[in-house]
Amino acid sequence: MIDPEADRPLYKQLADLVRNEISRGRLAPAQRVPAELDYVQRYGLSRDTVRRAMALLRSEGLIVTTSRGSLVRAEQERETVVLAAGEVLTARMPSPEERLRVGVKEGVPVFVINREGEEPRLLPADRWEVTGR
Repeated sequence: MIDPEADRPLYKQLADLVRNEISRGRLAPAQRVPAELDYVQRYGLSRDTVRRAMALLRSEGLIVTTSRGSLVRAEQERETVVLAAGEVLTARMPSPEERLRVGVKEGVPVFVINREGEEPRLLPADRWEVTGR
């Protein structure tokens, strides 16, 4: 429930509620998230508060927003990459240019595979899993 008297900001409380609905399967992958107005009316929140909550969930990669509204992000099939000897894996959020290059939406991290003397290799973390030998 949303508690206006709580120390936690309202937008974070709403994001927690939606995140919980996603994790419990009440909002399934590819299912439409209720409209902003629904949350405004249900919880007595401002549109700005609801928009901030949705932006937070987008940045976490839990939802995607299209011209028709927001949807719970669908799981995609993953490919596997095996790290070779000497390769080092890190994960981070991509820059806007990198997002375009690897074709991911805001909120989706990338794996960065570094090998000495080579350009880093970027892989969308929502489409790849990494294993060692």
